[in-house]
Amino acid sequence: MAPASVKVFGSPTSAEVARVLMCLFEKDVEFQLVRVDAYRGTQRMPQYLKLQPLGEALTFEDDNLTLSESRGILRHIAHKYARQGNPDLIGTGALERASIEQWLQTEAQSFDVPSAEMVYSLAFLPPNMPKQNDNGNGNGNGYGNSNGREVQVANASSKRVVAGATDGKTAASGANGNKQQQKEEEMRKVFEKSKKDLEKLLDIYEQRLEEAAYLAGDKFTIADLSHLPNADRLASDPRSRRMFEARKNVSRWWNNISSRESWEYV
Repeated sequence: MAPASVKVFGSPTSAEVARVLMCLFEKDVEFQLVRVDAYRGTQRMPQYLKLQPLGEALTFEDDNLTLSESRGILRHIAHKYARQGNPDLIGTGALERASIEQWLQTEAQSFDVPSAEMVYSLAFLPPNMPKQNDNGNGNGNGYGNSNGREVQVANASSKRVVAGATDGKTAASGANGNKQQQKEEEMRKVFEKSKKDLEKLLDIYEQRLEEAAYLAGDKFTIADLSHLPNADRLASDPRSRRMFEARKNVSRWWNNISSRESWEYV
């Protein structure tokens, strides 16, 4: 059997790569996944750098064509392999394709950055971070009683002093603790801002999905597909899942696109 002409260089954990893999599965395109990790080391790294001089997370090869931007790759796959697999990914008429392009651009310009920032911030925040308004104190920051949290930190410091823990290790521990606290506060701000931006966008999606099953119409397209990597991480985390669950139409849409067999493969 001849080797697949399509090659994807990268890691499936990358949102960029995951988009492309799902599209290939949807279109029943045979491909070879080459993990970038396999190109580490003095002997193999130059091979990858010839394909991707900037060292980006994704490189796509199809015969003599090389691409590195995931949404452009989605368009290429959907057009070139239009007659196989899912025929609806790119639409058939001018109006369908214009609608798909509109929502694909919306994902790229308005969903991608805040969703990626939220995913990043959640990696640094406590897994038991209180949900919005969980304790009903109405402080408006979505994280419970910030004053109570400060008291807990102060009490912990007091216990160390009372215990006479004044050696160098304690000082270093305190410095590390302060850095960790500063990083956490920074990530909380990132989380709050990205959440606010996403909430506004998902409200628009909620209205749109009142009219159609999917963003660009009544068929699953690359406009929906492109949301999956980051949305999956947010919908899987109890600290951010509520954004999807609280909106009836968004919740239905999300359940439909995330349960596709092609995404389960990814």
